[in-house]
Amino acid sequence: YFPKRGILSQSAAAAGKKINATIGTALEDDGRPMVIGTLLDQFTSGDRSMFNYAPAFGKPELRTLWGEGLRRKNPGLAGLAISNPVATAALTHGLSMAGYLFLAEGDSLLLPDLYWENYDLVFANAFGAKVVTYETFSGDGFHTEAFRKALAALPAGKKVVLLNFPNNPTGYTLSRKEAEELRDALVAEAEAGNNLVVLVDDAYFGLLYEEGYMDESIFSLLAGAHERILAVKLDGPTKEDYVWGFRVGFMTFGCAKNSPELYAALEGKLGGAIRGSISNVSNLSQTVLLAAYRDPAYEQERVARAGILRRRYELLRDHLAAHPEYRDFFEPLPFNSGYFMCLRFKSGDAEKVQQILLDEFDCGVIAFGPVMRLAFSSTPYDKIVPMLDSIYQAAKKAAG
Repeated sequence: YFPKRGILSQSAAAAGKKINATIGTALEDDGRPMVIGTLLDQFTSGDRSMFNYAPAFGKPELRTLWGEGLRRKNPGLAGLAISNPVATAALTHGLSMAGYLFLAEGDSLLLPDLYWENYDLVFANAFGAKVVTYETFSGDGFHTEAFRKALAALPAGKKVVLLNFPNNPTGYTLSRKEAEELRDALVAEAEAGNNLVVLVDDAYFGLLYEEGYMDESIFSLLAGAHERILAVKLDGPTKEDYVWGFRVGFMTFGCAKNSPELYAALEGKLGGAIRGSISNVSNLSQTVLLAAYRDPAYEQERVARAGILRRRYELLRDHLAAHPEYRDFFEPLPFNSGYFMCLRFKSGDAEKVQQILLDEFDCGVIAFGPVMRLAFSSTPYDKIVPMLDSIYQAAKKAAG
């Protein structure tokens, strides 16, 4: 089914509004999609090879280059044996393939209670998994104790967990201490004789705006943590390189019990699942990415666009801190990274405020229960403060 009150339908309701903070893409301050010029240049390259089929596992050169990038961006992987990344049709397809490989009907999947709504369609509706949640935050940080208790309470045997940082919808990345506490909880369950699959959704990897938090993926702490823990990293250029329509992602495996034969078997299982569903991932997109990654100008252009998002984040953070009166009606949930941040309404009804914003303030946001998600990735810098002020005025009106 298509969710009638989901993110996409709420985004459609906000189309054309003066302020539209619903869209999970990154836009320039003038409203155009953020594009890295090095990537755009490839479409006039005349390279005819991009019109061919791609291998079911992905272009070998791109897989190798992405794997090298994983080690460069995640120093904790030094000395660990991990698989060669396999190309998927972006993150959602990779998640679906993980569900196909690792979840049977009735299996539990552990998630925080603030999670991307599409997980329901991908895992629960498609594969019959049972979503089990725990409280995401405790005070100003991640509720690691709630995670530990929920993990221990899952049925013994196979335990499947999904970790997503920067988190969608909250825009939160773990501190190093929090990440180590999650790892230790997982290792304790493995030591007790359980087999764990840990899916690591790194869709927003690299977009961290504060010091003192994990600047590498938690995959680097899990890939060699225990012989009974299989870590599965799902990532890609969609958000990292601002190519939402390219539909290219990667899946990489890591386990302390490993061998070239084990990883070849896992890659073969995944390659067969891809072959049997979509045949192969877009060769055009892979060819363009490969050429851009080899261009010396690419990295500088990517960093410059991340800087635009950082400026918007800092304005949001500072304006919220400078206006304590907002807390009469709502308070920000912890955020430090990614595309989004969330407000929790004391009335418990963010959707009522959302409707007033649409009707009277020409402003679109995403609401679910007591929580409102704001996409600063697609909100121009000069509209950040008007958006927050509009939310405050709408909240006062909703409260009567």
